[in-house]
Amino acid sequence: MSDSAPKDQKTVSGNFLFALLFFVGVCLLLSQLPWQIQWVAKTKLAAQPGFWPIISLVGMVIMGGGHLATRWRRTDFMREWVEVGMWLRSVEFVIWFMVYVSLVPIIGYLAATLLFAPLLAWRVGYRRPRTLFAAMAMGLTVVLFFKTFLSVKIPGGAVYEYLPNAIRSFMIVNF
Repeated sequence: MSDSAPKDQKTVSGNFLFALLFFVGVCLLLSQLPWQIQWVAKTKLAAQPGFWPIISLVGMVIMGGGHLATRWRRTDFMREWVEVGMWLRSVEFVIWFMVYVSLVPIIGYLAATLLFAPLLAWRVGYRRPRTLFAAMAMGLTVVLFFKTFLSVKIPGGAVYEYLPNAIRSFMIVNF
């Protein structure tokens, strides 16, 4: 590449994929408009409820299609698949969150948070015991802040039913 060439000549990984997803998404939205908007009788075209959404979606289809076409010519499709792999790695943390949310009603907010805080710290690479205990302390702080200080209503865990009455009430209210 010569010094006079623009710096944007180099294609960034994921650019084509983003352009493709954007274009497909906008086409999907545009295809749904007949069922989502209504035309009001005796109303000017520009005042119709669906006029401006149609204008904006048609504009996005045209501009997104143009962008997609320019990316098609310059794309190294092998780099795109590497980028897709990078994007899919984030799905792991969605799964971690879903498991956490599923366990809260069973083992309680406190236990789930004290379990998952160090697990996630371990997962992202922290291995020192001091750091894992710091993650647990932060988890305890979060639970105390939300449940005790802010009084956020989070249902107690099913395991709380096995506790004696006085302790169960305390745990449900505070943890």
